[in-house]
Amino acid sequence: MLSVAGSLRTSVLQLPVRGVCSATFNRKSSAPGHTCTAPPSAGCPAVCCHMLPVRTLSAVRGLSNVGTLSGAGTLSGVGTLSGVGRLSGVGRLSGVGRLSGVGTLSGVGTLSGVGRLSGVGRLSGVGTLSGVRRLSGGGHDDSAGAAGWYSSLSDSAPVHLSEHFLVSVQQMSGLPWWLSIVVATLSVRTLITLPLAAYQMVIISKVEALQAEISELAKRLRYEVSVRARERGWTEKECRFQFKKNLRRIVSQLYVRDNCHPFKASVLVWVQLPLWISFSLALRNLSLDQSALHSDLAAGGALWFSDLTSPDSTWILPVCLGLINLLIVEVFSLQRVNPSRLQKTVTNFIRAFSVLMIPIAATVPSSMALYWFTSSLVGFSHNLFLRSPTIHKILKLRSHRSDSPYRDLLSAFITKYCR
Repeated sequence: MLSVAGSLRTSVLQLPVRGVCSATFNRKSSAPGHTCTAPPSAGCPAVCCHMLPVRTLSAVRGLSNVGTLSGAGTLSGVGTLSGVGRLSGVGRLSGVGRLSGVGTLSGVGTLSGVGRLSGVGRLSGVGTLSGVRRLSGGGHDDSAGAAGWYSSLSDSAPVHLSEHFLVSVQQMSGLPWWLSIVVATLSVRTLITLPLAAYQMVIISKVEALQAEISELAKRLRYEVSVRARERGWTEKECRFQFKKNLRRIVSQLYVRDNCHPFKASVLVWVQLPLWISFSLALRNLSLDQSALHSDLAAGGALWFSDLTSPDSTWILPVCLGLINLLIVEVFSLQRVNPSRLQKTVTNFIRAFSVLMIPIAATVPSSMALYWFTSSLVGFSHNLFLRSPTIHKILKLRSHRSDSPYRDLLSAFITKYCR
């Protein structure tokens, strides 16, 4: 049974429709013995148009329980389209609030402006899929299956929360969008990640201070293991096993005693990375054509990146992003006097990733590239700030630190790269 409320138009005729049976759309003529079951309504009797060719179907509140809907040039303005066994041969399908329960959706030239697309068994042959806020429940998706996880992530709660935060900062401050992005980034990095970076330094300092005690305990443990090995006749393999097992136990006890398990130093990464992803996807969503704020961001840039919804064609922001990331990597590498092979490998990998970020930043909206650059610049500034001897005294760091960290850093940089 098909129940609609709107108008059914053909090339020669337009009829107001309240109740139309499903045979209207899936048969050129009525089946033998077919009885129209559309309920009559006040002022508009039931209409059973078995031989009416449909070219345009629009302004319909609900369209459901249709066996096959095909050959429609344009299908638009439908509140809910559901329970259709097969929807095919539609030139353009747009403005549908909810599209669900469709067995097969194929041969659609353009699918756009759909609030939610779910329960589609097979989606194929779609020329353009755009403006779909949520895509879920598909059994097989030939054109958008690979991006399903990305769409789900872009529509997640943390991303929407980041969108709300960015919009609130811009509306409350009244600043242009580019400056609002900078202020929002500075606020989040200062209020959330800076305290976590300071906490990370405290944990690392405690772990470094324990190394001398661990070394002394390891010497005593090695002696005790050797004595016990002679008493019990342990092999060399058993001695190594007992030494490592007891050393791990001793080190764990020391970490518990000083409340400085090394895993706590990784809290910064587990907070900063989700924040970075959420804000990046939030800015990407706000920069889409379907976003209500698209026009505001398009006119909210400055200097050479006047349009925040399009990539930076000059590559100035991407190159600046790559340079600041490389500078951060080099500053961290100068802290290590004798790096291990693993540390060298990780450093080289991060260098390569920093270079790779340049072409990536040149393909995303300028709002995202601006956020990435600002975030890296603020992070670099925080790193220099936390090197201050005054901050070390406030944090009561146990390990010895230089009294002139900035001069030492500059000297090490010049020695390594300028001589």
